[in-house]
Amino acid sequence: MTSSPSLLHREVTTLYTEHHGWLQGWLRRRLGNAWEAADLAQDTFVRLLTTPAGQSGLQAAPLREPRAYLATVAKRLLLNHLRRQSLEQTYLAALAALPEAQAPSPEQQLLILQALQELDAMLDGLPPKVRAVFVLSQVDGLTYAAIAEELGMGLRSVKRYMAQAMAECILLAP
Repeated sequence: MTSSPSLLHREVTTLYTEHHGWLQGWLRRRLGNAWEAADLAQDTFVRLLTTPAGQSGLQAAPLREPRAYLATVAKRLLLNHLRRQSLEQTYLAALAALPEAQAPSPEQQLLILQALQELDAMLDGLPPKVRAVFVLSQVDGLTYAAIAEELGMGLRSVKRYMAQAMAECILLAP
């Protein structure tokens, strides 16, 4: 395990110096966009620096496969980025379908998009069954009994998972 912040900083600096160009190229090939690739490469190294000690996977000894390690961290960030992009495009398409008189102001649009992204991040952090129950209830409007039938679980489990999801929502509320 990394024993001090300065050791972690040196490890990340070494990874950055030796592999930043490769990682940015790897991301550019997947995104087709140099600007987004540069941002995600930078975010990858920031993630390494901000991950709590003991959870980053960095050790006092050099990594055996530093590029595989960086690619794993970057893939997670890339998936989050692509999911946020998809969410934003879906939202913008829904806005475009609205009559102009009903469209929210640009400020409201930004607030709504930020709320959607926060909700998406919260849902991503939930266990799969909890997420499924929450979405079926709050997005699809199903009753708990219908959710239980849809997911093949007991009503008691649906209630427990919904309570867990709501507790997460409350914890994340400003």
